Amino acid sequence: MTEKSGEQTNLLFIWAIVAVATIGGFLFGFDSGVINGTVDGLKIAFKANDIGTGFNVASMLLGCALGAFLAGWLSDRFGRKSILLVSAVFFFVSAWGSGIATGSAEFIIYRVLGGFAVGAASVLAPAYISEVAPASMRGRLSSIQQVMIIIGLTAAFLSNYLLAKFAGKSTAELWLGYEAWRWMFWIEMVPAGIFFFALLAIPESPRYLVAQNNIEKAREVLSRLFGAEEASRKVTEIRESLAGDHAPRLSDLVETQSGKVRKIVWVGIGLAVFQQLVGINVVFYYGAVLWQAVGFSESDALLINILSGSLSIAACLIAISLIDKIGRKPLLLIGSIGMAVTLCAMSFAFLSGSLVDGTLELSDSAGVVALVAANAYVVFFNVSWGPVMWVMLGEMFPNQIRGSGLAVSGLAQWVANFGITMTFPIMLGTIGLMGAYGFYAICAFISIFFVMKMVHETKGTELEQMQG
Repeated sequence: MTEKSGEQTNLLFIWAIVAVATIGGFLFGFDSGVINGTVDGLKIAFKANDIGTGFNVASMLLGCALGAFLAGWLSDRFGRKSILLVSAVFFFVSAWGSGIATGSAEFIIYRVLGGFAVGAASVLAPAYISEVAPASMRGRLSSIQQVMIIIGLTAAFLSNYLLAKFAGKSTAELWLGYEAWRWMFWIEMVPAGIFFFALLAIPESPRYLVAQNNIEKAREVLSRLFGAEEASRKVTEIRESLAGDHAPRLSDLVETQSGKVRKIVWVGIGLAVFQQLVGINVVFYYGAVLWQAVGFSESDALLINILSGSLSIAACLIAISLIDKIGRKPLLLIGSIGMAVTLCAMSFAFLSGSLVDGTLELSDSAGVVALVAANAYVVFFNVSWGPVMWVMLGEMFPNQIRGSGLAVSGLAQWVANFGITMTFPIMLGTIGLMGAYGFYAICAFISIFFVMKMVHETKGTELEQMQG
């Protein structure tokens, strides 16, 4: 396999780096999905009401926002690999602490710590991959992050289902006198440990090394990736793309002459926020609650989560096959249109239901519509906004502002995630499922026009050629 320059590209080494970096995506997904099966246990153990439970579930997202914001800046100072190593340690400690917690305050501290790890991994893994991948296959390789996120989610759903089944239910005692929901958290310590030791075997990002003026080390890494001749060319291009008078900083996001925030930053923030406003994480975090609310048993609800996760993986694989062929923008448009339609279908299905003893009951036909539309919605998301948003954030910013642009966009993404997650139980108790999903449908519809007007294609463009 060769690049356009004719130099030998070490695909085996590149794939090894991607495999390690995307374990962070797996942990991102597992940590996000594990909470799905523990909601009932948290309510009982911590004697929490709906608002309290909502905050226990959403508390991780505060750490995510902080982690995403600081990770870009910290990685510009200490390196992409170094901050990913720190995140691996945080994943491990959070998994242990969340399971051992005896009260809401203690639980929230550990979940925020895990959230920091998730936030850091969410922005650094795709950025790191984009900085070592050839332009011709960068979209496919960066999209693997989303596949691993969904695999992590599905693994958490499957783990939750099996542990609850072995114990009888999530709140029942399982092993060593501890309830099943606590073991759901502890399982995560295994992949967290693997992530830490695997990271020790991969190199630092060559673009970070050039920014730190560690030219020889950068040339060594690039030579292993693309060959000696191509490495020298890329080192020169990277140096030219970086402002020579100062290290990367947040103030680079503002245009010097006009004093306005660069347009590319607003595009990044818009992509990050719209990915959450369509309500996808309500399915991830509250899937079991949602399906129990429309009449399914806890066991059936957890099985539906596994089905949704499997469909998500298939959709991400489709995205990988298309993203470097048809581009990022067409996939975003397809996803926005598909999500708007399926969310509307879900809203109408929920509208036809009736409340019986506080539980929404649907007719057989409406239940089928809701189930099919929900899974179609998940497919549209994961063939488009799921992987493409992270790919674009990792590649669309010029080298000089990549860390800072990721910091601001990542912060916006997780703040929006927190808002959507925190408000869902409140919306469920006030305007109901129909109102909540109607709101998400409106946001999906608006995102169509955002993509058409604001988003520009990045397919096949070298990182050094990105303009901000």
